[in-house]
Amino acid sequence: MDYRSLKFPEESLFLVTGGAGFVGSNLCEAILSMGYRVRCLDDLSTGHIENIEEMRKHPNFEFIKGDIKHFDTCDMACKKVDYVLHQAAWGSVPRSIEMPVFYAVNNIMGTVNMLEAARKNNVKKFVYASSSSVYGDEPNLPKQEGREGNRLSPYAVTKYECEEYAKQYTMHYGLDTYGMRYFNVFGRRQDPNGAYAAVIPKFLKMLLKDKIPTINGDGKQSRDFTYIDNVILANLLACQASKEAAGEAYNIAYGGREYLIDVYDSLNAVLGKKIEPNFGPPRAGDIRHSNADISKAKKLLGYNPEYSFADGIKLAIEWYKENLC
Repeated sequence: MDYRSLKFPEESLFLVTGGAGFVGSNLCEAILSMGYRVRCLDDLSTGHIENIEEMRKHPNFEFIKGDIKHFDTCDMACKKVDYVLHQAAWGSVPRSIEMPVFYAVNNIMGTVNMLEAARKNNVKKFVYASSSSVYGDEPNLPKQEGREGNRLSPYAVTKYECEEYAKQYTMHYGLDTYGMRYFNVFGRRQDPNGAYAAVIPKFLKMLLKDKIPTINGDGKQSRDFTYIDNVILANLLACQASKEAAGEAYNIAYGGREYLIDVYDSLNAVLGKKIEPNFGPPRAGDIRHSNADISKAKKLLGYNPEYSFADGIKLAIEWYKENLC
């Protein structure tokens, strides 16, 4: 299904928190392209103004530089909003182990601020980013909602707690909340820089510059890599979901499984390179294998992802070749 086929009331206003980040900026761009109004809230701590520079010229786009840790900012941002797509958070499992207090305040308290602001302003739907990291050490594949293990990092704990708070806001206050458990999202605008960059853009950047990437671990860990347009579709479908589907979290993935070393080899091949990687120690808190059961999202949200890993990686490579070379 193409997200562009979805229809909303003509004057709909979407608030995207973390709208200058990877997922957030793609959501802003998609909603603008569909003809609806977008308000972007971002403190630019991890997002980049360059991601939304062109959008700021659009008459239907509004940018607020602000921090979700401040309730008054969240309240102001939610004024007259129909749909909240809450993406603002600090990511990275290893960084959360280094900064547990900050992650608790930013990710959990920031989300509670947004939930309360949405409730206060009578927002129709509150869709928020969760993570496959909530499955922790649960060994069974595919990962299925309701069958979680012990969380392995402060980041995973923050995402799980946000789900619990969202359920409370649906249960007690009637706010329709929908959690998006993202599985290794990749695609255009994903930042390849920094110690905590995601693996696909980091590999691509290094290979395009003929440098040797490092793979954390033995490369035999697997992931359900999910192209960004599938994530856009899921968020917008949740904005149209029934109340019966509210108060739940959903796996958002393609439902495939790729081994990291195979992904690396395929990038090498597509780019015409023959660069052998370095292998480093495994990252603390990482899940060994990840593969999503997306049947719940299919049934209750109507989610039918269009882009396989193979489809998405071709588009991602084209974007990075154009923007990194």
